[in-house]
Amino acid sequence: MYRELPVWRSLMYVPVNVEKYVDKAHTRGADVIQLDVEDSVPPAEKANARKLIEKNAARVRRGGADVVVRINQPLSLAVRDIECAVCPDVNGIAVTKASGVSHLQLLDELVSELEQKRGMTVGHTKFITMIETPEAFFKIREITTATPRIIACNIGGEDFALNCNMQPTGEALFYPKQQMVIAANATGIMPLGFVDSVATFGDWDNFRKMVRRSRDFGFMGAGCIHPGQVTIVNEEYKPSAVEVEYARKVIAMDKEAAAAGRGSFALDGKMIDIPIIVRAERLLRRYDAIVAREAKTLAAMKG
Repeated sequence: MYRELPVWRSLMYVPVNVEKYVDKAHTRGADVIQLDVEDSVPPAEKANARKLIEKNAARVRRGGADVVVRINQPLSLAVRDIECAVCPDVNGIAVTKASGVSHLQLLDELVSELEQKRGMTVGHTKFITMIETPEAFFKIREITTATPRIIACNIGGEDFALNCNMQPTGEALFYPKQQMVIAANATGIMPLGFVDSVATFGDWDNFRKMVRRSRDFGFMGAGCIHPGQVTIVNEEYKPSAVEVEYARKVIAMDKEAAAAGRGSFALDGKMIDIPIIVRAERLLRRYDAIVAREAKTLAAMKG
């Protein structure tokens, strides 16, 4: 299944109540700023933090980024978070510990009511579903189709590993993450994340290799916990100049082959047929969408 999706390569976490991070967030170049009211905010600060969402959403999007709010679970906290998060400057909600279809549909109903009351287009607020329990993992196909608001999903590695009594290593999480990528593509939504843990940073060469490998496995974007990760993630989740040149050559030669009545042809010693042509078309659409987002970001930064 193919569906037009936003360009959300880098989703940088920013605690909504930490002013020094909020103040600089719009300068980091992330496609998305994830205002966090969950794990990075201690329980005693959550009530105050959610009051900052609307004001800080407007601030962090000044550089052209979209805004997602990562909300809490259980439901009593999630409802309060959503009541503060649904506004024109928030593009989406990251639903932590998504438990099943009824959970997501209940939140969808609440968001729709709030959008209507606030004069917003119903459906404006998108969902990222975070799979963080073994129970949710076995419902992943149903979860990803629970509501049209869902445009992305990921495996919350640390929580998922904790709940499965495993270590949050790339090897341990490889199977559930690959299953998530497949489920996301079956639904036409974005699989987010990395093949390895995002909890460590500093060795940027190895981080870049890991991000490149993640893209090869089908991930389209990922959460960033450090500004230094953003540039690398943006670069590696964007088709390279070599890939774009090759894709354009494939498309051009396909047109020549079609004009000659042929459905396949050889390029650089490799047989090119329909799957490779479709992959080239998708890569070019993705590249054009990324270029358009980068132009929007540059204009916002200059303005």
